[in-house]
Amino acid sequence: MSTPVSSGADGRDRTSARGATPNDPDAIKADIEATREQLGRTVDELSQRLDVPERARESAFRARDTAVETYRENPPAVIGAGAGLAALLGLLVWRRSTRDRRRAARRAKREVRVAAARQAAAEKAARRTARKAAKRAARRTAERTRARRAARRTR
Repeated sequence: MSTPVSSGADGRDRTSARGATPNDPDAIKADIEATREQLGRTVDELSQRLDVPERARESAFRARDTAVETYRENPPAVIGAGAGLAALLGLLVWRRSTRDRRRAARRAKREVRVAAARQAAAEKAARRTARKAAKRAARRTAERTRARRAARRTR
């Protein structure tokens, strides 16, 4: 790209970096072409950076190449890592398949606790009602006894 063109101290136009005057159509066209090429390179670079599927493929190929290279250098380590990965995957599949059973067991335990709590609350309410009834009966008995004694005195 060329440098900006401005008037000099004496009022005459200065030349651009390429040595052409700013009114020269060839210089302007060359500047436009240079800018176009630079913009094209920038757009290509940005599109390459933003091409996610292609970058994912490249990463997968790099990972595969690294794994193959590591296997060539140390096969037991790669086999052990593969076995560990397979065991982990198996564990995850097993846990997923038994999830419903575990949830049902937790739900059953919770229902047992809730039923026990309800039963305890019902028993407590029954004891409270029985105590109140016993107090009322004792009060009635005491009132009857007082009434009898009062009746005997008046005879």
